[in-house]
Amino acid sequence: MISLVIIDDNLGSLELLSTALAQDGLEILCASDPDEGLDLVYNRHPQIVITDLVMPKMSGLEILKKVVDFDPAIEVILITAHYSTESAVEAIRKGAADYLNKPVSFAELRSRIATILEDVRRQKQTLGLEDQILLSAQFEGIIGRSPQMWELFSRIRRVAPHFRTVLVTGETGTGKDLVASALHRLSPVCSGNRVVLNCSTVVETLFESELFGHVKGAFTGANQDKVGLFEHANNGTLFLDEIGDMPLATQAKLLRALQNQEIQRVGSLSTRKVNVRVIAATHRNLRKAVTENLFREDLFYRLSMVEIQVPKLRERLSDLPLLEAHFVAVFAKQFGKHVQGLTRRAQILLTNHHWPGNVRELENVIGHGCMMTFGELIDVLDLPDYLRDRPDRLPAEVQLAVGRDKPRYCHCPDGGQTVTSFEDHEKQLIRDALAEAAGNQSQAARFL
Repeated sequence: MISLVIIDDNLGSLELLSTALAQDGLEILCASDPDEGLDLVYNRHPQIVITDLVMPKMSGLEILKKVVDFDPAIEVILITAHYSTESAVEAIRKGAADYLNKPVSFAELRSRIATILEDVRRQKQTLGLEDQILLSAQFEGIIGRSPQMWELFSRIRRVAPHFRTVLVTGETGTGKDLVASALHRLSPVCSGNRVVLNCSTVVETLFESELFGHVKGAFTGANQDKVGLFEHANNGTLFLDEIGDMPLATQAKLLRALQNQEIQRVGSLSTRKVNVRVIAATHRNLRKAVTENLFREDLFYRLSMVEIQVPKLRERLSDLPLLEAHFVAVFAKQFGKHVQGLTRRAQILLTNHHWPGNVRELENVIGHGCMMTFGELIDVLDLPDYLRDRPDRLPAEVQLAVGRDKPRYCHCPDGGQTVTSFEDHEKQLIRDALAEAAGNQSQAARFL
């Protein structure tokens, strides 16, 4: 059901407008008081708002500002008997969908409403189509339909059935771990273990024990035999993430294990045969590391028999809408909110960003936006502050939306007063939780 809210202090105008616009599939809600009208907007989240420009308690421009702050996707039509070009331009600049002069031509208003309703229905259909496109653009949990990603998917399909070792390269946050997972799932050993080691988190002296295991008494603290990751991944896959951080001494022993498919536990004289496929990943330039004697040349060539490079997000910006839709759906479900997407100006802001953190950064940005938004769409003000720190680089439409002092509005569901900033709303929630917990901070934290 599509909703329309009409705000006018003239009861006769309310009756005329509601009667003239009545039609199947459109819910019409009326308010003669601006505050009551805004409550309807906050509670019912309509697609359209019609408001008189001049009213005693609050002007139509003030209502427009509050509605746009709440959800810029709501179409606001201003009606006035005091028409002027200046006020019309100001209203449109502030986000009004239209500005009509009284006496209103009902034929013109019906036509305008019909156009908006058709746009809303088309948007709903588009969302459904985007969901279908999103499903068709997923490959083993990786999302994309750009030429770069189709090439990546094709390479994974060709490599997965045959590799013994493979090197996955790409900047931090591009999704190298997803590529590794896809390679394992499509390999002949998909039923075996997929074991992961992040080389950047292992203490240098423990590397050999982690990879190959040790026997009891091999060193101080070795109180029992330990199975290494190679043995644990036998007949499966070992994923060595950030292999560029592996010490040179360990690299030599890793090379021997790869060449011979056998390992030797620390402190043991015997060797053990293993059948392990190894995927190594790094954001570093290993060729440069080889020339600087920071990475073994023989190990590099052993690993890079097949190399798969994951593209940067800024190289495949055509995938940005798909990724946005995916993360919105993920976080909306996680937070239990009815977030459906981003406003156009928020999309413009994200398109103009350089994305040094790639897909992982986008995931964090969308998660932040889903958490902060009060409406069904994520707007510019819901996004992290650092995205708005350089307004000189942004289109004019977005610059209008990035003022730090711009108030936000939300309606307290318990019938309380309207809160005019997120910070005020947050403080009130904390006060309420502390009161309910009788001052017990731990209990208040659980309530929050």
